[in-house]
Amino acid sequence: MMDKPDQLIKSLDRALNVLEKIVQADRALGVTELSNSLGMHKSSVYRLLATLAYRGYVKQDKNSGYRVGIRLLELSNLVLGKLELRREIKPLLEELMEKSNETIHLGIIDNGEAVYIDKVEPSQTIRMYSSVGKRIPLYCTGIGKVLLAFTAPAEMEKVIARIELKAFTPSTITDQLKFKAHLVEIREKGYALDNVEHEEGVRCVAGPIFDHQGNLTAAFSISGPVMRMTEERLPETIELVKEYTGKMSAVLGYIANR
Repeated sequence: MMDKPDQLIKSLDRALNVLEKIVQADRALGVTELSNSLGMHKSSVYRLLATLAYRGYVKQDKNSGYRVGIRLLELSNLVLGKLELRREIKPLLEELMEKSNETIHLGIIDNGEAVYIDKVEPSQTIRMYSSVGKRIPLYCTGIGKVLLAFTAPAEMEKVIARIELKAFTPSTITDQLKFKAHLVEIREKGYALDNVEHEEGVRCVAGPIFDHQGNLTAAFSISGPVMRMTEERLPETIELVKEYTGKMSAVLGYIANR
């Protein structure tokens, strides 16, 4: 996350904290709960909620809790609709899903995290718990590691310095020197593996997408439960990722080895 600006508008900052808390919740939140979790006075929270509700960003349910309002959903759809990358890559995401029969994610880097901007999944009994707009760590996910590994070295060092390498599973890399060496290996191989490092029972292989100038634009991954994404299946999945790194990058005008 970027440093706090000197010209910070505190009331707007508090309103966004309230809104983000409501967006992240899986249920309606009341004024008291929001007040306690954010360390704000009830009266301040109530005024901010009234303003957000007036603008349609939140709505009050019958039990006096607050949920996300339709205006926020409308704006989200407008933003996603304007992502040219998402439109251009979508057919290949769907094609890759058909070939792998697993969930495909498309992600970009934003403020020290990876963000899913698209997701295509098959009709499997066991489905991935993820969604467009979800933020995930850079250091223990396939997409995140690819985005970090192919970032310019100076910028990569800055990002790593801000990351707390906490363990999500016993397989998460938490040693900084080991992690940096791991990123070098990812760059050399052209793909990243999340081997049950972020979520128990989930494995994925990810690859980079380059634009016409050879700059990293995004990353994609093939993800699934370990019962389907077995060790024996990894070689063919890696080859698919490499193949579609080429295809997706070519759509954006990238020419390899030019």
